[in-house]
Amino acid sequence: MIIRRWSAAALSALFAVLTTGALTTSAVADQSEPEAEEGPPPRVELVLDVSGSMRERDMSGGESRIAAAQQAFNEVIDAVPAEVHLGIRTLGAGNPGDDREAGCRDSEQLYPVGPVDRTEARTAVATLRPTTGFTPIGLALRGANEDLGDEPGTRRIVLITDGEDSCGEPDPCVVARELAASGTNLVVDTLGLTLDDAVREQLSCIAEATGGTYTAVQDTDRLAERLNQLVGRAELPVENPTAVTGAERCQDAPRLGVGVYADREEFGQHRFYQVPLAAGQELRASVSVAADRPVDPDYGVLLRALDEDGQELVRGTGAGSGRTDVISTGLRYPLPEVDGEDGDDQERRVVCLEVGSSFSAPDAVERTPGLPVELTVDVVSAADEPSDVAAFGLARGWVPLVLLTVVGLLVGLVWGLWVRMGTAVGRA
Repeated sequence: MIIRRWSAAALSALFAVLTTGALTTSAVADQSEPEAEEGPPPRVELVLDVSGSMRERDMSGGESRIAAAQQAFNEVIDAVPAEVHLGIRTLGAGNPGDDREAGCRDSEQLYPVGPVDRTEARTAVATLRPTTGFTPIGLALRGANEDLGDEPGTRRIVLITDGEDSCGEPDPCVVARELAASGTNLVVDTLGLTLDDAVREQLSCIAEATGGTYTAVQDTDRLAERLNQLVGRAELPVENPTAVTGAERCQDAPRLGVGVYADREEFGQHRFYQVPLAAGQELRASVSVAADRPVDPDYGVLLRALDEDGQELVRGTGAGSGRTDVISTGLRYPLPEVDGEDGDDQERRVVCLEVGSSFSAPDAVERTPGLPVELTVDVVSAADEPSDVAAFGLARGWVPLVLLTVVGLLVGLVWGLWVRMGTAVGRA
């Protein structure tokens, strides 16, 4: 019995030593990573429709739409994290008459984007009273975009309305596409307080153009919950693509390094970009094209790597039919080293990336700005390959294989010794 206890203790100790070694390796790897630098604070602006229809009492419990919105706003104000800068803008709040020209300019900032003084913000929300005004959603989106500023970092607009735009100019969908094309990484989420099909279609278009979400809500508690979710998303770190403009031919193309890039591509257009590559390196590139407006059901995307003479090196293609938000493809192109040549003599070349898509759309669909394009460029070499210990406790590469093999052999030896000694003691 004593021998068995000793053997079990030895087995436990063996696992402890091996596990400690693995954890120490992981800890050292973690400590070598540089700490992330703090960026600009995330910014969110709530845009609320305060037109006359917000008096309707069709929310849960017989509450008016404006009362439900005010309650939800107050809950968001109480819960907003200190690092999130929050602002509030209204539309249709200050024009009680039927002057269309004045009503379609009726959008004001109720509370400036910045650190939240909860008392002041709640007081401002309490003053809101529905008018008989118009609903200039496109104008309000432009105003909210200006309120958020153009500094890098998270920028979100949450639009809450019970109706579609009643002014027509500027068209909210066109405005959303313009804002998405501006390179300021703006996301617009929309909340509809009715189940009207026209409202759903317009709010979906706005959200889709900017990578946001649309939600129909007629329950007061659900409205507050959804608002808090959307404001909370502003805390999530984002990788902001660098705005770039591709050329119409390779010779004029911008030169790109490793990174994520955002561009726009008209229907039927091809865009070109240059990537420098040295022998021993491998180019890895991917592209995504988003359908931010109604398109015909069959489409494709093409990504080609070309040499400086226009000769195709490799290509990636994707195709689809029906309805999708994004279609993507990628490619890999290695430039091998030449044996016997030192680093200075090794080949260097410029690889040209060509991006094209075969989207088409009905004549009534706006052609400008072009479809959103996101291009990811990575260049790796043997020295850049990921380490053998992966994040999140998972391992990859040959080190884990050797470690597991050694552990298996040692456990087998200990187990065999334990069984033999136990058998010998039993016979004695």
